[in-house]
Amino acid sequence: QVQLVESGGGLVQAGGSLRLSCAASGRTFSSYGMGWFRQAPGKEREFVAAVRWSGGRTYYADSVKGRFTISGDNAKNTMYLEMNSLKPEDTADYYCAARNYASAGSWYSSPSSYMYWGQGTQVTVSS
Repeated sequence: QVQLVESGGGLVQAGGSLRLSCAASGRTFSSYGMGWFRQAPGKEREFVAAVRWSGGRTYYADSVKGRFTISGDNAKNTMYLEMNSLKPEDTADYYCAARNYASAGSWYSSPSSYMYWGQGTQVTVSS
């Protein structure tokens, strides 16, 4: 059993910053890639950012490019999302997810590509 636990959410004013963390625990686990998704009330879960550990390739949604940075250490089963210049529209529950085997194509942006999910951490950006 693999557990993903997010932390670092909270309330911040527009223009501020937050750093989200995701820690994986449980049985020996080595992921192919990990990602961040978010879901605002009444909306579908959407892709935010992802990392493919092999080669360190990163991917971002257009809405967060230049403001958010994904990083982490696969050996330590940890992942981070540095969020800067936050906007009220970034308000959502943020979820980390992990995929444990390779895939071609745009695997990173589809929630169905991920096998493991955290419970989420809430981010609220006030105007």
